[in-house]
Amino acid sequence: MNSTPIPESRDLPARLDTALTALTEPSGPTVTFTVLPDPESVTEARHFTISRLCEWGVGALVDDVGLVVSELVTNALRHSGGVARWRRPGSPVRQRSNGPAHQRPSGPAHQPNQPNRFADPTDPIGSAPSAIRLRLVHEAPWVLCGIIDASPAAPRRKEPDYIAETGRGLHLVESFSVRWGWRGLAHGKVVWALFRTP
Repeated sequence: MNSTPIPESRDLPARLDTALTALTEPSGPTVTFTVLPDPESVTEARHFTISRLCEWGVGALVDDVGLVVSELVTNALRHSGGVARWRRPGSPVRQRSNGPAHQRPSGPAHQPNQPNRFADPTDPIGSAPSAIRLRLVHEAPWVLCGIIDASPAAPRRKEPDYIAETGRGLHLVESFSVRWGWRGLAHGKVVWALFRTP
């Protein structure tokens, strides 16, 4: 199946420039989730996203953002490197969140008998280049999600193949978000998608 690399893009509405920066720097009302090299990570990232959207009062976006997060996390796990480079399941991750207390993570991942999956947003992305992270930023009426991974390679859009079971991820991202793109980082990249509340 043929694929085409996507050119780097920062094409966001002007007032969201700071939101794009917040995806890669610990600032603003962001929440961060560490993605583990585990098939369950896709589901857990989606549940984390849905929970945050509901806390922010933008539950109308849960289907679209949840689908896009699932696709982007799947792509990052599939294409960003070997499992040995990622944090192993069960290893502790500090739980922190920027923003007001009502935006701080809560829910099943905080139960004492479960491993803590929330990343410390004060750790610069460059300090842990092998980590895969999901970050969410809410700047009403917008929600911006980003997946940060260690691969510097541009995302590649595959030509549609109606028989193949894979290869439609970026087409779905494009269909369900207002716009999307990616930006190179010192240690990898962030792939982002933008949503607007109805």
